[in-house]
Amino acid sequence: MFSALIKKEFLLVFRDKRALVVLFLMPALFILIISVAMRDVFTQESVVFDIQIVDLDKSKITKEMIEDITKNRSFKVRKNADIIITIPQKYSKSKKKLKIEIKDSLKSDEIELLKAKLLKDITSLKLKIIKTRLLEFSDEAGAAIDNISLESNELFDLKYNSKDDIPNSTQQSVPSWIVFGMFFMITPISTVFINERKQNTLSRLSSMNVPVFLIILAKVVPYLFIAQIQAFLMLWVGMFVVPLFDTPALSVGGSYGAFVFMSLAVSICATSLAILIAVLSKSSEQASTTGGILTILLGAIGGVMVPKFIMPPFMQTLADISPMSWGLDGFLKIFLKSGGVSMVMSEATMLMVFAIVIFAISMILLNVKMKKGL
Repeated sequence: MFSALIKKEFLLVFRDKRALVVLFLMPALFILIISVAMRDVFTQESVVFDIQIVDLDKSKITKEMIEDITKNRSFKVRKNADIIITIPQKYSKSKKKLKIEIKDSLKSDEIELLKAKLLKDITSLKLKIIKTRLLEFSDEAGAAIDNISLESNELFDLKYNSKDDIPNSTQQSVPSWIVFGMFFMITPISTVFINERKQNTLSRLSSMNVPVFLIILAKVVPYLFIAQIQAFLMLWVGMFVVPLFDTPALSVGGSYGAFVFMSLAVSICATSLAILIAVLSKSSEQASTTGGILTILLGAIGGVMVPKFIMPPFMQTLADISPMSWGLDGFLKIFLKSGGVSMVMSEATMLMVFAIVIFAISMILLNVKMKKGL
């Protein structure tokens, strides 16, 4: 009996091909659009300045500096650029300053970023000048300059706090829209459920001594299957499609077992919430409106629309009430911290407990309504 119920639900689901296309295409497009659009917001390394360098000194040392700047990915050296850097005559033998002329308008933070990125190359040049002068007096003193490193990994011992892992645009958008896409299934699930209730399909099945629990469980199974396909499709988009648009590719640092585990937990939570909305709604229009608004609100609060690390502290605390936030945190642990099943157990447990409570409430309410003939 249960297998027949599941077969019926699969036929109903795959009958509405437009809804299936939306379920798969909508989150995939969001991943692509948001990843590319927010690429520069999540990292300063992608900021590139077009500069023109005028070398009036023309010494060996300044030529080496220009070569270093040219190799720097933050700069694109070309003629007729909006930023002109002039190296004055006798720069390598005096305390003269570099002259920077900005033709186009730049924001103050962009100017500070430009100076910060130039600082390393200028400091290297100054060290070479000092070395040249010291070698005139002492080979040992001049050689000591070579031991000075300006590389960040040589200057800093950087350790991250567990809360300081900041994702790039792809790492943020892929799990965000996987979670949102699964909760977006609330609308088609609730619509199918309400249509069957109106057609008295549930009552007829119940009169055949089919437990209501099995009827509802059969409705959930096809969408859990679709959710897993959806999750791996979004993963594929992040790994192989997003990089085609000069945006960082998604790397799954953790185990795929943990990914499937989190995907199942999120989809079970989403389908349980859909059943509750369907039971409480009197029409498919009401269910669609309620489900759509609730999905958007949970996404906005839970860090899908706006990353949580950008939110003020009180909003980050508020985000913890959203099951979307739990799912997002679990996926981020997999992508950012190479998390396994044990690392995402707390998020998955919260989602499952929430799903069980919601599903139990739905069953109680549905049984009451069916006894009243509603």
